[in-house]
Amino acid sequence: MAKPKAPRRTLESYSVKHISKTIRAGDCVLMRPSDPSKPSYVARIERIEADARGANVKIHVRWYYRPEESIGGRRQFHGSKEVFLSDHFDVQSADTIEGKCTVHSFKSYTKLDAVGNDDFFCRFEYNSSTGAFNPDRVAVYCKCEMPYNPDDLMVQCEGCSDWFHPACIDMTVEEAKRLDHFFCESCSAEGQKKLQNSHSASRHSDTKVDTKRRRR
Repeated sequence: MAKPKAPRRTLESYSVKHISKTIRAGDCVLMRPSDPSKPSYVARIERIEADARGANVKIHVRWYYRPEESIGGRRQFHGSKEVFLSDHFDVQSADTIEGKCTVHSFKSYTKLDAVGNDDFFCRFEYNSSTGAFNPDRVAVYCKCEMPYNPDDLMVQCEGCSDWFHPACIDMTVEEAKRLDHFFCESCSAEGQKKLQNSHSASRHSDTKVDTKRRRR
């Protein structure tokens, strides 16, 4: 006769002693990979369980995939800290947790003053068996019609408000950083006329150019 499984209970929180952190359901964590040469796995804790004595703690997780772990692989517009929330659920020992991290929304990530080692962002959900993404379309920018990569510097046209990569408009990054005004090829004639008719006291006070700066 098979021995019945020992009852397990759900924990509201658990103190991971080897990292001196307390985890709860909903927290994002870094998990030790099976291959030491690979970066830590990123996961969201769904539930924490322990045996009747409060030992043998297991965490139910939902994995985040890095772009290179997806079927299509990493693409040009994927940020260095981008992860996809997958449909892959798993149960792991709490001992494999290496630390806590934060997975930001795409919008909040782009507003960070500084990006730390434990900061990531997610703008897609990922189906691990089909390779499909949700949403399957996002806004594209520039002449190259690529989604925004927050690692890349871009400049905004004052005419059409589209964003452009310096390389796509025959410009170096250094030149882009020195811009006071920018009009794309389609808006340049009208834009130059506006600038000529402008009577601002300072050429910097009314600038509409912004840059999406590389984050480290």
